[in-house]
Amino acid sequence: MTTITQPRMTPTAIRILETAEGLFYAHGLRAVGVERIADEAGTTKKTIYDRFGSKDGLITAYLRQRCDRWHSHATSYVEEHEPEPSRARVLAVLDALDSWMAVNRRGCGFVNAYAELAGTGHNGLSIIAEEKIWTRDYYIGLLTELGVPDPGPRGRELALVHEGAIVQLTAGAQPEAMADARELMRRLIDDGVAAEEAPATWG
Repeated sequence: MTTITQPRMTPTAIRILETAEGLFYAHGLRAVGVERIADEAGTTKKTIYDRFGSKDGLITAYLRQRCDRWHSHATSYVEEHEPEPSRARVLAVLDALDSWMAVNRRGCGFVNAYAELAGTGHNGLSIIAEEKIWTRDYYIGLLTELGVPDPGPRGRELALVHEGAIVQLTAGAQPEAMADARELMRRLIDDGVAAEEAPATWG
């Protein structure tokens, strides 16, 4: 995976990035111009270009920051609420998502960005993929802690439920989506644990 170095984050750069993050998520990457970002951040277009190189550089920095924030939010939530390996610890990732979506009502910012960047070769595409891979692997890791045999396929299933819950909650306008996803995840986890506990059979 391509390594993307974040620009040196001076106080001004932090302010620019925080402003861009809110605007990009609320309105889209292409709909928001550098001039608007500069106006709302109380700086100049030249300063933005000095700090981030280009608008595309700022978009990449936005996606990098959003990816890191989701990782931190999910892991901190899980460790705070369910610090020991358990079925509830796996479900806590979905609870973390629920709390994240409470303040991110336009759906997945990475999927939104992908819709605009797909096929362009933009550096941000590798970050979007990284976020999806990280979430999948996080579920797999938690199932591994729980002792679920062959946790890869089961973890991928949980990640699919995770992603589907976002779409149904936002684009589908289904407020029950998280509760439905939680119940489905519970069954998938229970099936995985049951497979661990079942006696071996020999042909």
